[in-house]
Amino acid sequence: MLGVLEGQLYKGELTKQAFISAAVITGVPAATAADLADKYLAISANQEARRAALRPYYDYIIVGAGAAGAVVARRLAENRDANVLLLEAGGDDLTESILTTETWFFNQGTPADWQFAAQPSPSVNGRSIAQAMGKALGGSTSINGMVWARGHKDDFDGWAKAAGDSAWSYDHILGIYRRIEDWHGPADPLRRGTGGEVFVQPAMNPHPLAHAFLAGAASRGFSIHDDHNGELQEVGSGGGAVTNVRIRDGRRLNSAASYLYPVMDRPNLTVLTSAYVNRVIVDGQVAVGVEFAWQGQVHTIRAASEIVLSAGAFQTPKLLMLSGIGERAHLESFGIPVISDLPGVGRNMQDHPIFSSVLWEASEPIIGRSNGAEANLFAKSNPDLDVPDLHIFNVEGPYVSERNLQFAGPNVWSISPALARPKSRGYLRLKSADSRDAVEINANMIGDVRDLEALRAAIVISREIGNSAAMSAYAHREILPVDAAGEALDNIIRDSVTSMHHASGTAKMGQDNQSVVDGHLRVYGVKNLRVADASIMPTITTGNTQAPSILIGERMAEILSA
Repeated sequence: MLGVLEGQLYKGELTKQAFISAAVITGVPAATAADLADKYLAISANQEARRAALRPYYDYIIVGAGAAGAVVARRLAENRDANVLLLEAGGDDLTESILTTETWFFNQGTPADWQFAAQPSPSVNGRSIAQAMGKALGGSTSINGMVWARGHKDDFDGWAKAAGDSAWSYDHILGIYRRIEDWHGPADPLRRGTGGEVFVQPAMNPHPLAHAFLAGAASRGFSIHDDHNGELQEVGSGGGAVTNVRIRDGRRLNSAASYLYPVMDRPNLTVLTSAYVNRVIVDGQVAVGVEFAWQGQVHTIRAASEIVLSAGAFQTPKLLMLSGIGERAHLESFGIPVISDLPGVGRNMQDHPIFSSVLWEASEPIIGRSNGAEANLFAKSNPDLDVPDLHIFNVEGPYVSERNLQFAGPNVWSISPALARPKSRGYLRLKSADSRDAVEINANMIGDVRDLEALRAAIVISREIGNSAAMSAYAHREILPVDAAGEALDNIIRDSVTSMHHASGTAKMGQDNQSVVDGHLRVYGVKNLRVADASIMPTITTGNTQAPSILIGERMAEILSA
């Protein structure tokens, strides 16, 4: 794969000529291969020089090179007068496992994943549910399912109300999305953009199963759209479409590919990988630097202007607490001096619970294409709702929990319904004052009975679609949950529900006493410290969180550049 060759060249494992020869074998024209070689050699030489000459201070320090952090670093580095340091705890993203689209789920549980897990909970029958989060350049955009779901109009108007800032409203947010997108799908100039950094397209050449799913949804009264990020996200009725994905020519496009690599040859951007941040250094009520471990030494580097935490919904609140920002009693229990008493740090945790899954067996093996989830549907668990609260995927294979592995097989395929607007809220706590200890995650998944009720409704919808005439060619027999009802169905749900790995909300934006940042993403009570990642979401968005997280990075850059 070309991306792997690029990584080998970047790391000095291939010469320029060896790279060109190997790239030509993969079908890349020689001139294009030579240009790519020059690009990655320039990046490699520049970053090696930057690492060899670390400065004692930078204008901006960004912690985390994920969906939002990569964006913030890129935008700030576009100002050649600003020196930017980007710290990433993980490593390389130019690996076959990350770049290959069909097997993306195999990255979970590897070194590219932080491998977090929630505490066992009675709401999921005592299970400890994995909470994957990316640990590499690109963060979770390097290990996720590559879905581009921008969120519903109602999500952002709700954010604007919570923040008291109209710049978070859908009208403003839509302009950002249009500016950054390079949309390769049905034209919709009012809602979709072209020529931006973020290449997006509908899944190419979807499996016939995906078309059958949409036909089945249509037979049950759902509208089918050309684009699930267009008008569908402005109305309350819901509907289905082929999935928007961040895939080009069979290769994953993460935030590093779209935002970082194009500017990593600039002398004002330093990117350190395997750099583990221990804490933010606060002098009085001012954030002045960060302490981090890198190449076997502990370093302290100062920020002349701002520090931006983009470490994700688990690591960002952990860093805040370790730096003295959080609930007073909790911090004092570990002997951490309190800088800002913010009880909302680590609270308000939200995720998209997904039932894995309603299962059928086909008469022959299903070979997945693209990301394996090429059709999706937004629906309501209750017709009285104003906005869809369900996000249902057709999965071209057996998507099952650890308690349903016996149902996995080459002929098995899934309809996997998720809660797009869950009611349950979890929380995080420190285990110690040691930065190497992971936070304790109390996800409280489907702990609110309303979530259980919504999943019951989602399963009914999923079964109706899967058992429709449109899908009969693939539905040789239903495997799970068949006709289970009442307590038996609830028990199956508790055994089957898992995380979509969209943890959010743990340093929420707002104005109440549980808020951690204001509408300009400034941490309350501490100057020169901001947060830009999914942890600032007051409420999780309707759909996968990759697009809104990149959006948050763009909004942060707008604020800092104003």
